[in-house]
Amino acid sequence: MNADPRATSDELLLDNQVCFALHSTSLLMTKVYKPLLQALGLTYPQYLAMLVLWEQDGLTVGEISHRLLTDPGSLTPLLKRLEAEGLLNRTRSREDERVVLVELTEQGRELQQQARRVPPCIQAASGRSVERLQELQAELLELRAQLQKSL
Repeated sequence: MNADPRATSDELLLDNQVCFALHSTSLLMTKVYKPLLQALGLTYPQYLAMLVLWEQDGLTVGEISHRLLTDPGSLTPLLKRLEAEGLLNRTRSREDERVVLVELTEQGRELQQQARRVPPCIQAASGRSVERLQELQAELLELRAQLQKSL
């Protein structure tokens, strides 16, 4: 008598998938961020780009893209919107026209002060201590590095 393979395939159950745990948590994390970032006038992807620039201003589009693990082509429209909002300036390199330099405006630098309220709200929403979140982040970074090696 053959058992139904669907009934014994625990490795294919949705709730047993690490990828789904990461994906669904990421979706919920973004939902928690949404009202906090709306108060700053930013979307989540825009916030990530601003974090990179607050960390190091004056990067190229390629450098920001590399830091965010994204395609430069998908980053350009986002940066254009931030420029239209007065948060940054984009200028072509004099040495190589293909290179676009991104620099924060004064308004973009000032927004960083308002953004300092976001991390404590995320920590509170997580119900985890700062230390526990740091441990989780370290594990996720280790997983990301391993996955990058496997590509």
